[in-house]
Amino acid sequence: MIPDTADLLAAVDATWPPAAAVRIGPWTIRDGQGGGKRVSAATAEAEVAGDDLALAEEQMQALGQPPLFMIRAGEERLDTLLAARGYVVVDPVRLMVMPVAGLTDKPVPPVTAFEIREPLAIMAEIWEAGGIGPARLRVMGRARNGTGILLRWNEKPAGTGFVAHSANIAMVHAVEVLEHQRRQGVAAWIMRAAAFWAERQGADQMAVLCTEANSAANALYSALGFEPVAQYHYRMKPTSGAADYG
Repeated sequence: MIPDTADLLAAVDATWPPAAAVRIGPWTIRDGQGGGKRVSAATAEAEVAGDDLALAEEQMQALGQPPLFMIRAGEERLDTLLAARGYVVVDPVRLMVMPVAGLTDKPVPPVTAFEIREPLAIMAEIWEAGGIGPARLRVMGRARNGTGILLRWNEKPAGTGFVAHSANIAMVHAVEVLEHQRRQGVAAWIMRAAAFWAERQGADQMAVLCTEANSAANALYSALGFEPVAQYHYRMKPTSGAADYG
């Protein structure tokens, strides 16, 4: 059975956790410590009035973070309020799921995938090449139930990813393949290796997050059998800094 959106969003926070999250007024304020939008965005947990925006802005600025809001389905009023304040849409995201069993139907070739909880230097190098630096490695380290996946191909390190689970949902993050090893099925094997790990943890659903603009990743996940079940986007002011700060 497909998990509901609330459970999936809870799994996002559990498997890719901020350094801290506190409830202030109608908001959850996240301290991302440079780990990117997903761990830095404020979310509304109750009805928001115009005056509440200043509260969230002050809290994020006190953390040294540009004000950033995640907008989920049903939050059209908040979306309108932010648009009126000059916040623009950034990175619409798809949340995609499929049964774990759909990825464990084919065994991973021997001596191909390795589950490594503490990233090896080569894994950090592969992630760094894809723009996933130390701050995001610290995000992985905060996840309680997770592991890195190192994939070898052509007898050499080829790619890496991170998978963690919350209840019956396993989420895969930070899949990265070295440029010269791409278009050979490496990312698909990372996903299958993650599914076998998830199965042993008792998870029965796999989930991924993918920006709508990432056509290659969307094509991969669709080909594997993932289906979009929810979406969200961020809003931030154009003067707040880089589109993917941290």
